[in-house]
Amino acid sequence: MKILVTGASGFVGQNLTEQLKNIRDGKAKNTPLDGEPLEIMTSTPKSGAAALTACCGQADAVVHLAGVNRADHLYKFETGNVEFTRQLLANLKQNPKKPAVIFASSIHAGKDTPYGRTKKEAEDLIFAYGAETGARTVVYRFTNLFGKWCRPDYNSVTATFCRNIAADLPIRIDDRQTALTLTYIDDVVEELLRALAGHAQIQDGYGCVKETTQVTLGELADMLQRFRAAQKAGELPCLQSAFEQKLYAAYLTYLPDADLRQALQPKEDERGSFTELLHIQNGGQISVNVSRPGVTKGQHWHHSKHERFIVVKGHGLIQTRRIGTDAEGKPYPIRSYEVWGEKPEVITMVPGCTHNLINLSEQEEMITIIWANEAFDPEHPDTYREPVSIRRSV
Repeated sequence: MKILVTGASGFVGQNLTEQLKNIRDGKAKNTPLDGEPLEIMTSTPKSGAAALTACCGQADAVVHLAGVNRADHLYKFETGNVEFTRQLLANLKQNPKKPAVIFASSIHAGKDTPYGRTKKEAEDLIFAYGAETGARTVVYRFTNLFGKWCRPDYNSVTATFCRNIAADLPIRIDDRQTALTLTYIDDVVEELLRALAGHAQIQDGYGCVKETTQVTLGELADMLQRFRAAQKAGELPCLQSAFEQKLYAAYLTYLPDADLRQALQPKEDERGSFTELLHIQNGGQISVNVSRPGVTKGQHWHHSKHERFIVVKGHGLIQTRRIGTDAEGKPYPIRSYEVWGEKPEVITMVPGCTHNLINLSEQEEMITIIWANEAFDPEHPDTYREPVSIRRSV
């Protein structure tokens, strides 16, 4: 299947394309597209009209994520939401395969605002394309998405609260009782994969993500403040629901670099020393990892799973890098942490970052204590191999 993703450089686009690449490369298990050979084509604002036309001529399916939800001039809503969609569909009509179109709209579609009106017009164009060509079309009206790589100070209160609270910056709440319906990015991606496989969940004529959570603005802020208090205390917060697990995974990705590294205080006497590695409020998995001299381990990343590494014997180097590329197409920088067993520190591995563990000694084994927020599930491992320092082609 040849899949075109428009808006591939955006929040949803980055998460979707990275998972499509995992499926393409055989790294993901038990997905709706298992066994389907994939070719991934992407369109971003820098792609140009000719490249878009060429992709439309080859595509079997299109996930249309491109659009404008904030603009300094009203005409940009029309060009970004309506005219771009119109041109996309005109190109697709020239494709004899009549590609399926999966469209990311918004709960604001149809409201009397420039954004709401133009999103509704784009929806109508897509439904008309399906009626005219017989192509499969699915329109999703997404609401309050959150997760790794979501941009603060844009259109996600969750991303803004996560970034500000993680950095001890103020947040603004006009009404603590304001109701929110929040949807996690991994659940969105899983539903988009179902739609690509022809098994979209439909409700009242629109695609839907059933895994949503209702919270108030005050409740959201309180949860994040609790996460921050636990972080400062060197603890892991009690995560009592699937939603809290997802929110904490998102929150971690907004931590300042300084907070990804926390010193520990060994207690010593004539018998030796005792070090509290992690105060776990509600469990998880702790492992001991032994690395032989000169060996590199790890070289993988996770969507939501997060880990903390502590070297308790030996001398090593831990490296992490956010996967993908920045707005200029450049790889993200590598963070490096040199570690010693005699000076224990906690190094945090955050979702969306590939990481490794290198024993720098040529003679001595290195022992590392590893905590993970969840036990390893071989059926759904959430682990994808990717070297930290070697970039593979897209």
